[in-house]
Amino acid sequence: MAVETKTWSGGGGASTLLKAALPSLPVVGQLPGVKKASPKGFEGLAFTRPTVTVERAHVDAYARVCGFPTKDVVPLPYPHMLAFPLHMAIMTDPAFPAPAIGTVHLENSITGHRPIRVGEALDVSARVGAPLPHPKGTIFEFVTEVHAGGELVWESTSTYLRRGRGDENASGGSVFPDADPTGIVWKLPADLGRTYAGVSGDANPIHLYPLTAKALGFDRQIAHGMWTMARCVAALENRLPGAVKVDVAFKKPVFLPGSVAFGCRVLDDGFAFSLSNPRNGAPHLAGRTWAL
Repeated sequence: MAVETKTWSGGGGASTLLKAALPSLPVVGQLPGVKKASPKGFEGLAFTRPTVTVERAHVDAYARVCGFPTKDVVPLPYPHMLAFPLHMAIMTDPAFPAPAIGTVHLENSITGHRPIRVGEALDVSARVGAPLPHPKGTIFEFVTEVHAGGELVWESTSTYLRRGRGDENASGGSVFPDADPTGIVWKLPADLGRTYAGVSGDANPIHLYPLTAKALGFDRQIAHGMWTMARCVAALENRLPGAVKVDVAFKKPVFLPGSVAFGCRVLDDGFAFSLSNPRNGAPHLAGRTWAL
């Protein structure tokens, strides 16, 4: 059976958050139009959006938040900003078998085939396939493709976990080489989650305020995983080629305000990098790059 493709034409904000939250609520989550479909038989779902032009103001705002310099090409992770509304459209669709709230971003892989210029017109699509087994539950792989004039210029795979009954024989995820401490420590402000939400559109309550984070089981707000990835890529940006692949795994959450230590090691074909707790070395992120 072919995967259904829908078109996202805008919207978001409070209505999207409501659609994300309602399926997780007792009683309400079982109502018609809110209740999620069964994972059995789910083969996938896809969304596209009308052609979008890369806007200078938005790129510059993203660059400032994530530590990139201002250039005439976009930072490598930036197209995720254009794809995120499609990810949310998939997650909040009744056909998708897992609530958006409580679904954990485990890993992300980005391939930039060439730099994307500010002002380029892009066609963005995202799709997810059938659920896959994981030792701690079920994973969903969201595949994003970005084309310019019919040319594939950027793609990514975002892996999300829905905790539950798992398969102990399934893969637990990617393994990355160690990255040596560099002595660089970044101090992160309490409002980082709100600032990043302002440019990314990802206003998940776990990132915003202590109260909203506690309601979802965290001691206080946590940084976005995609911000931690972007900040690491920004630290390496002037040493990466125009065609590059970057993979990361998100480990322990980064609480805000807080500090993270950046690690890096040169490999034969790229770099290994990491973020960790500067006090006890607990891992927050592990990653690596490949030159293409």
